[in-house]
Amino acid sequence: MKYVIIGNGPAAVSCIDGIRSVDTDGSITVISKEAHPAYFRPLISYYLEGKSKADNIFCRDKDFYQKNRVETVLGEAVAIDKDSRIVALSSGENISYDRLCICTGSSPFVPPMKGLDTVEKRFTFLTIDDSFAIEQAITPDSRVLIIGAGLIGLKCAEGLRDRVGQVTVCDLAPRVLSSILDDECAAIVQKHLEDCGIRFSLANTADSFDGGTAHMKDGSTIDFDVLVLALGVRPNISFFKDAGGECGRAIVVDNAMKTSLENIYAAGDCVEQYDISFGDRRIMALLPNANIGGRIAGVNMAGGELLFDNAVPMNSIGFWGLHMMTAGTYSADGGARMIEEKGENTVKRFFVKDNRLIGFMIIGDVRSAGIYTNLVRSQTDLSELDFDSLIKSPNLLPFSENYRRKKLRGVV
Repeated sequence: MKYVIIGNGPAAVSCIDGIRSVDTDGSITVISKEAHPAYFRPLISYYLEGKSKADNIFCRDKDFYQKNRVETVLGEAVAIDKDSRIVALSSGENISYDRLCICTGSSPFVPPMKGLDTVEKRFTFLTIDDSFAIEQAITPDSRVLIIGAGLIGLKCAEGLRDRVGQVTVCDLAPRVLSSILDDECAAIVQKHLEDCGIRFSLANTADSFDGGTAHMKDGSTIDFDVLVLALGVRPNISFFKDAGGECGRAIVVDNAMKTSLENIYAAGDCVEQYDISFGDRRIMALLPNANIGGRIAGVNMAGGELLFDNAVPMNSIGFWGLHMMTAGTYSADGGARMIEEKGENTVKRFFVKDNRLIGFMIIGDVRSAGIYTNLVRSQTDLSELDFDSLIKSPNLLPFSENYRRKKLRGVV
């Protein structure tokens, strides 16, 4: 069997793990756009901050590819011939496959912006090479403007704060982390970041540029030395779509990580799959889901039978001691009931529908919050536990004795 994986991130190496857990003999070829071993993208801010060396953000040991007898090919896939089972590279090389897995992730989205070409030092922040380039561009006196107050933009701000003179973050949204936090929780995070030295210009963004000056939508200007564009990402799916594969906003996969094209699987940030907390497909571009989905794809490519039938969105992030965690669908829309628990420096919000936890949002103490994620994933009937007690203290005691026996001893 000849396995080919397009992409070389966490989903790809997990796919290799999955293949080798079933098939120790088949050949594996990885097509990589980057000249680096697979690494954890969320950790590039720690490299920029100086908390981690580049070698420490790799997903696997240096001999991982050799041990698993993986051939790596540096290049970019531009087309798939699904009938001949061939992947065409931009170099003109063709690579044949019996089973193919697409783990191409996403690329930064940069909309047309007037005068952007006049900005000498402008960067995106998605790869380790982006970190290297930004590191070379900054000085201790640099004024950095980051456009985008989402996860990518704020982690870049964290990485730069102690290495430059000033960091300003702007966003057209009226709050930070607008895709995962509500107004009150976002305000807590924003105040903490401001206390740590980050400046914000929200409900406002750059309308045009003139060299090192950004002309903002509200008529003000912001002078800067370095510009970072963190406006979002788009899945790398064009070549799959051109081959006739089913796509929504990303590549559509089933619970076995199969695509609509025969012998082709996909995993990671380039897919959309069924979210059990939401009741529909959506993109869940998160590291845990990439790891799980990649491994399941690999096992099934090699003839195994595994399903990823409990996917939910999850986020766990922190900035200078303030931690937050979200999972599932955290909105009171659609008939969900919100339950709130506030403590000293902690806000917990839980969303319950049909007597099941469908999502939560926690700012502050996130210790043991994985128990809540497990409830969302397992769709546990809350009548099996004392949920009021669990809200106050996440541990197994509020669960019924029968539930604890099943979880701790595997007893039915």
